[in-house]
Amino acid sequence: MSFTPETRRRRTFAIISHPDAGKTTLTEKLLLFSGAIHIAGAVKGRKASRHATSDWMEIEKQRGISVASSVMQMLYREHVVNLLDTPGHKDFSEDTYRVLTAVDSALMVIDAANGVEAQTKRLIEVCRQRDTPIITFINKMDREGRDPIELLDEVEAELGMPCVPMTWPVGQGKGFGGIVNLRTQSMRLFDAGEDKRSDEYEVVSLDQRDKLAERFGHDWELAEQNMELMAEAAPAFDLEQFLAAKQTPVFFGSAVNNFGVQEVLDALVDLAPAPRPRFSTEKDGSHKEIAPDMANFSGVVFKVQANMDPSHRDRIAFVRVCSGKYTPGMKLKVQRSAKELRPTSVVTFLSQRREAVDEAFAGDIIGFTTHGGVQLGDTITDGISLQYTGLPFFAPELFQTVELKNPMKSKQLQAGLLQLGEEGAIQVFRPEVGGAMLLGAVGQLQFEVVQHRLMAEYGVDIRLMPCRFTGARWITADTPEAMKKFTDENASKLALDAADTLAYMMTSAYDLRLTAERHPQVHFHPLREHAGLSLSSQ
Repeated sequence: MSFTPETRRRRTFAIISHPDAGKTTLTEKLLLFSGAIHIAGAVKGRKASRHATSDWMEIEKQRGISVASSVMQMLYREHVVNLLDTPGHKDFSEDTYRVLTAVDSALMVIDAANGVEAQTKRLIEVCRQRDTPIITFINKMDREGRDPIELLDEVEAELGMPCVPMTWPVGQGKGFGGIVNLRTQSMRLFDAGEDKRSDEYEVVSLDQRDKLAERFGHDWELAEQNMELMAEAAPAFDLEQFLAAKQTPVFFGSAVNNFGVQEVLDALVDLAPAPRPRFSTEKDGSHKEIAPDMANFSGVVFKVQANMDPSHRDRIAFVRVCSGKYTPGMKLKVQRSAKELRPTSVVTFLSQRREAVDEAFAGDIIGFTTHGGVQLGDTITDGISLQYTGLPFFAPELFQTVELKNPMKSKQLQAGLLQLGEEGAIQVFRPEVGGAMLLGAVGQLQFEVVQHRLMAEYGVDIRLMPCRFTGARWITADTPEAMKKFTDENASKLALDAADTLAYMMTSAYDLRLTAERHPQVHFHPLREHAGLSLSSQ
């Protein structure tokens, strides 16, 4: 049976941005417009009584930031849209990088006042490495911001690809009058402060230019000049160029006012790609293309989340379906361990709400509820032998040791750290020669989240203490003899991570350089992929 029609209905994308660009607000408005939710909860920071639909963890509610990636599915215009919201904060960039391996396109949100900010640049780099098509949404046009042409120049420079405006703003800040849809040659008029649905805003055809010129005066003249300029300077939209990540369509709006959101949602359905083939690594190191409508079911675990429901102590493995069709009760196998996977339930997500899965196709994100046996990067199939690659683990740059306040809780600590390490919330290293567990993080806030979650979810109170290590590198060697010589000489600096991969814990860049010179047949990797070490040494 061909699954092509179902696969073609799927759109799976991630929303990326710097913190405070309005990403979580836009996520909610997309859900609102598709009819998936009927009330939007505002993110109002520490004391808010209602929180963003996509933020569920207690610490997120206290801080008003997203630290875990959320998955939401909605139906819009006969399409199944899978939306992955990502943490914007740089301390949780690893989670975001892994989410970007599970999507077919990205929606980049930019604050009109701030332009392309630091965290957005990092995420752009990941999208570029993977040739992920990017749709750009310039948000907060109802506030004073930078000139739209200046913003487009900056986006082009950072993305390294031309921008193609699909909508254009008329005025901004207090003078924001609305947006011209260049595809439909009409203008949607903005009413400040009114939280309307998109179809409730007045739309005027560009045939009535005189009416628009009279109403918006200088702002309309300026917008017309800019649109003429862009028509000459910017290339025409080319779907193939966009899908090859060589062009980005740009939309303007104000997510908090539901303004410009409809155009983005339509673009995701009309322009963003359906699921594409993925590559499996064969035993001989070659790559085999796996088509999304292949008969066999396969998927990859890109996120593991413990205790989404604290009363059940469950763990959910988030799986991006890569091929075939999932149906309840089918036999599943974890390729890494060759063990059968028997989930207690399989669900699809609407933020906190979960629903049992009747069927899922390539592009869908489904959650397997398990009590262990699944790790980040695992390939799950209906028995067919294949292994997806590309899920990155970055060497941490910050380390702390764990000290238990109550020694009687050591079992709970071990269980908590094992689960948090497996889900990628923090990297946990067990020293080979004994001693305190080491926690490795990309950013300081990860330590705070783990400390908070150990207390809230496992009842374990810990102190985090400084330690002498400043970095870690995963180890491979040309020969078993070279590896043995290296491990014998450096036993006090070796540790195993959550996947039992050996790492060298370094005290300084000089220490690493010296050790590498002494052991030329040993290779030190700053990044590992689940299915084996890769990327550059040192």
